[in-house]
Amino acid sequence: MLALSNTTAPNLLLSKLLQECLERSNSSAAAQGSSASDGLAIIYLLLMLGLFGFFTAGVMVTNLRARRLEGPRDPFNTYIATDAWHRKDREHFQAKVLESYRLCCVLENQLAVEQPAMKIPEEKSS
Repeated sequence: MLALSNTTAPNLLLSKLLQECLERSNSSAAAQGSSASDGLAIIYLLLMLGLFGFFTAGVMVTNLRARRLEGPRDPFNTYIATDAWHRKDREHFQAKVLESYRLCCVLENQLAVEQPAMKIPEEKSS
């Protein structure tokens, strides 16, 4: 046997609250006008908090479901959990340093080397 859910209860509660607030605002004097608007403000605030809570709970449930679907045997998580990528990175860095060291050489420009025996030619003033 199917159990029918009572989905009209929140609608009846909200409509009853709205109707009471409207009756208070219609029957009250000018001095009591602010209390009716306070009641509407409270209803508005509760509705906004409810929507925010619903949205937040939805995001949390979605995040939990996504993490549960990954599972501990996911290759990406296994790769991150191990230290293999640190070792590979270190080995790659050391190989690059050795390669750059082997490629390093010093070229000497004979024209730019200081030659103390040669004198710089001077301009003759005429």
